[in-house]
Amino acid sequence: MANAPIHSVDEVLDGLPANMPVLIAGPTASGKSALALEAAARCGGIIVNADASQVYDCWRVLTARPSEEEEASAPHALYGHISATETYSAGHWLREVRNLLAQDQRLIIVGGTGLYFSALTRGLADIPATPPEIRTRADGMSADDLLKDIDVQTRHRLDTANRMRVQRAWEVQTATGRGLAAWQDDTGPALIPEDTARCIVFDAPKDWLTPRIAQRFDMMLDAGALEEARTVLPHFDPSLPAHRAIGAPELIAHLRGEKTLDEARGAAVVATRQFAKRQRTWFRSKMKTWWQFRPAENR
Repeated sequence: MANAPIHSVDEVLDGLPANMPVLIAGPTASGKSALALEAAARCGGIIVNADASQVYDCWRVLTARPSEEEEASAPHALYGHISATETYSAGHWLREVRNLLAQDQRLIIVGGTGLYFSALTRGLADIPATPPEIRTRADGMSADDLLKDIDVQTRHRLDTANRMRVQRAWEVQTATGRGLAAWQDDTGPALIPEDTARCIVFDAPKDWLTPRIAQRFDMMLDAGALEEARTVLPHFDPSLPAHRAIGAPELIAHLRGEKTLDEARGAAVVATRQFAKRQRTWFRSKMKTWWQFRPAENR
């Protein structure tokens, strides 16, 4: 792999061997889905979701899942196929990708969930499932209280601002008596090692990405995100990962009369910017050898 910047789809696909997987990672609103669609149009393949929020069936607009027209233009997999109340993890996702690989078609794997890509290219520990009673205990605890009980080695590796990751680490340690970091160090072989795929990560500086985030949220509102939230409202449960999708708590708060729409929009845009910052940090740390894709408009 080379880490020289590339600027066009031609460079992404140049010399691509038959059926070689293409991995496309990037922060929210960076344009990675458009690149995946163009790659599928030119060289064929199945576009596979690697975004933890886009697996849920309750959101299409709010999580920027491909539209019905886009899904009709190329085969898509692992989008909107899980209900909000189902348990879903990187392990579940990896098993589904393994099944897709057996179809002997090129996979174009695109998304913003760094943990999925890490599990895919470096392997994933075979951690036992968390008992429901332990998850229920964790749901009722604060992030600070969860952190206090996590071993130091795991704590140093965690994005402590990410409640979902903190809770997962606590659940693993409580259920197994062993820290998440120790489990991660005991990983199996990678499903798609980096040197067997074309690995692309978007270069998306803050000053380029920030206006795109605000513009995209406005487009989501125009496309029906508030109506999606209204459908979810009677069943909304903030403990569910699906209902913690960025923008969901903010729009739900508006529908409950707790925020004006402008306040909800502003809070969602800020939350998205903060999330994108965490994504960029992960990509810089974990994907140093991936090709850096810098769209022409970002040069």
